[in-house]
Amino acid sequence: MCWPDRLRLVTEAPRAVKNSLDTVDYAASTSDREQPWAELGLKEDEYARIRDILGRRPTGAELAMYSVMWSEHCSYKSSKVHLKKFGDLPQETPLGKTLAGIGENAGVIDIGQGYAVTFKVESHNHPSYVEPYQGAATGVGGIVRDILAMGARPIAIMDPLRFGPLDAEDTKRVMPGIVAGVGGYGNMLGLPNIGGEVVFDESYLGNPLVNALCVGILRHEDLHLAHASGVGNLVVLYGARTGGDGIGGVSVLASETFDLTGPAKRPSVQVGDPFMEKLLIECTLELFKAGVVAGIQDLGGAGLSCATSELASAGDGGMHVELDTVPLRDSTLSPEEILMSESQERMMAVVEPADIDAFMAICDKWDVEAVVVGAVTDGDRLLIDWHGERIVDVPPRSVAHDGPTYNRPYARPSWQDALQADGAEKLERPTTGEALRDTLLRIVASPNQADKSWVTDQYDRYVQGNTVLAQPEDAGVVRVDEDTNLGVAVSTDCNGRFAKLDPYAGAQLALSESYRNVAVTGALPLAVTDCLNFGSPEDSDVMWQFEQATHGLKDGCAELGIPVTGGNVSFYNQTGANPILPTPVVGVLGVIEDVTKRVSQGFARDGDHVLVLGATSEEFSGSTWADVIHGHLGGLPPAVDLAAERALAELMLDAVKAGIVEAAHDLSDGGLGMALVEAALRNNIGVHVELDDPFTELFSESVARAMIVVSENNHEDFVELALQHGVELASVGRTGGDFVEVTGQFRLPITELRAVWTATLPAVLDH
Repeated sequence: MCWPDRLRLVTEAPRAVKNSLDTVDYAASTSDREQPWAELGLKEDEYARIRDILGRRPTGAELAMYSVMWSEHCSYKSSKVHLKKFGDLPQETPLGKTLAGIGENAGVIDIGQGYAVTFKVESHNHPSYVEPYQGAATGVGGIVRDILAMGARPIAIMDPLRFGPLDAEDTKRVMPGIVAGVGGYGNMLGLPNIGGEVVFDESYLGNPLVNALCVGILRHEDLHLAHASGVGNLVVLYGARTGGDGIGGVSVLASETFDLTGPAKRPSVQVGDPFMEKLLIECTLELFKAGVVAGIQDLGGAGLSCATSELASAGDGGMHVELDTVPLRDSTLSPEEILMSESQERMMAVVEPADIDAFMAICDKWDVEAVVVGAVTDGDRLLIDWHGERIVDVPPRSVAHDGPTYNRPYARPSWQDALQADGAEKLERPTTGEALRDTLLRIVASPNQADKSWVTDQYDRYVQGNTVLAQPEDAGVVRVDEDTNLGVAVSTDCNGRFAKLDPYAGAQLALSESYRNVAVTGALPLAVTDCLNFGSPEDSDVMWQFEQATHGLKDGCAELGIPVTGGNVSFYNQTGANPILPTPVVGVLGVIEDVTKRVSQGFARDGDHVLVLGATSEEFSGSTWADVIHGHLGGLPPAVDLAAERALAELMLDAVKAGIVEAAHDLSDGGLGMALVEAALRNNIGVHVELDDPFTELFSESVARAMIVVSENNHEDFVELALQHGVELASVGRTGGDFVEVTGQFRLPITELRAVWTATLPAVLDH
């Protein structure tokens, strides 16, 4: 079922569905009254399996728990057969082991000096379409709590975003709210937003993608995992009170929440409170420091259903919870609603009885409400009572981890061959200097290449004082240790057009570009997180794209020698029968030993040499040129060359350490032409280049390439180092002047370029 249909089902669900849920003891489980399993998003065979697991008819509370925990969002039931392949990747990095990986709240890797970094990207696509501000805001809040739950202090966020065409009415509806939500929540938390993407394409009309990434830092000894162990240990719910917001956020839970006729209508999207989250962060970090937390889990998708079942499933016993002790914002909530609520800013901790007073004192200090709601038991069941009645008695693993697994059919689409045969290389090309000039200007002004400061100026990129690089740089860089200047670089990337042409190669191209973006700053790429955004898994074409993309990403990481530490899958991203471009967003994190040596993309002074690293070929299918100038999508994307990417990264690491690079910019969307413009605009310093084949050299999007700037004094040393690493190199020009000039073809004043580049988004969004 596509998202608009699911949205309609949720928002129009009758109040009778909620009333039909049993909230009584097991005597009710013998009733002949039909249960609303279909309205809750369960399939008939899934409902039958629940009855087999329990050996009886489920209570209403149990049925509601299974429905959300077995939803696509929580159980990964259509994707986990394909995600298993990531577990085959080696977990070693050049700096040590992966300390926590797939299956935890977020991946954790060693970055040296006793530090570890945790990072993860997740989606909040559908809620952001329904209610743009709160959908995006709570997407940020949720990923921040995932990082916090690992024992880390969150230090930065990023936001890969996709929208329909810039001038579409729906884009003008959702984009301002989404950007304001990301900025509003992140800014109030005091977290710098150091990067991301803003992409426009027809396929995202009616289904914007809002992916959120967070990075956190911790000492090795501070790592915490989500498990409930130790019989007699107490289960504490702390943070915000539980309300009616977010019920049905991860499934089609039909309840009073969506009753359009009554005054008690509640939003289907969570409502965020960043001030509460800030208190929760500081409170939790002090709890960790005091050593009073034996296990911890944030409450995100599926709320208490998820937290209780996952903690119990990962522990060595069972759990008993008194649901009526949960603090509520709304006393009319039913137990099903309490279990399903996705109210934000909540955490659940397992605490030893001897530590409970200290735990409560710290929560009181931070004005964070905390209540003991249960305990770890010596059994193997999750037991939940409501005013003395047993409403849940289930094996926790059956809820949290042993949900349905579907090996959905997939097949290469019937249209794929024709699409790939329709290459862009046959399209008409500019043949004069004036035509080349016009082509570059049109690309510079296109929505995907134009200045994104309308977005990024709404974000605080420098709060906390440790941001070293941020948008529009190729990667965000944050200082981790102020004494040693140890830092991390992070980038996210995906070209959905490439993935449509060839999803296997498209995923590897997303990986290679994100890897290269980190490398050109001078950082060593270490690990990957991914957010895999696709259409309906019930469509065999979409599942083929997904299988190919996951296969490609796994093979690419194996060749580059970096692990996938975690991520997210988002299905059902389509409008009607039209899925989005397959969009496997890949985040790469790298470490830089001394952030004072990092390299930015802008030209720094006149007279420096401009070099192009890597081989340039006639590769235009799926390119920015084909899209902007011809509105064309077809052919095969640029050939992947991960060995060349790795050689380029190793060269940059050595060159930056040696201090012989003045500036660097990866070559990707828009090719060398766009890179020259962006580098010139950074510091208002021009450039003149001589090109043998101006069109190909300006607009090709061949991979494993970067534009490097070196001083006269370091030119020979850099050339020698490139030869040692086997990286092809061409000297194409010098920096200086007030123009971007291709000798013998055209020159464009920086003032004209800036006017064109900065006008596009404000012209549409400010009116």
